[in-house]
Amino acid sequence: MAQPARHYETVIIFSPLLAEEDVRRETSKIKKLLGENDCSIVEERYWGLRQLAYQIDGKSNGIYVIIEFQGPGTVVQKLETEYKRNENILRWLTTALDKYGVEYNEKRRKGLVGKKKTEDAAQPKTEQSAPVS
Repeated sequence: MAQPARHYETVIIFSPLLAEEDVRRETSKIKKLLGENDCSIVEERYWGLRQLAYQIDGKSNGIYVIIEFQGPGTVVQKLETEYKRNENILRWLTTALDKYGVEYNEKRRKGLVGKKKTEDAAQPKTEQSAPVS
């Protein structure tokens, strides 16, 4: 019996020593694995080189890639096995998204997250002085 498809998001930190083409090649391998396991990729974001909070394997930077996908839960174990085998991956995290996470990502893709409401921007702020006694 097939498992119902769930939404997942995986964050991968690649070694900063990789060239951009190498990161794209490694990412395409992961996407191919997802495709072979009946997953559909919702979005792929390339964050690029970022400072790490702490050193990992003597490296203070990493190349971040985020892939949001939909598929069966059995694929997560296969993904993590692949991550462990890949020497170019410093760290990873795969999370299942609940309905709020899926909704947030949809809003972010549409550009609705992180912007102030237009009503607040249209109203000028007025200063009120304190009453003098």
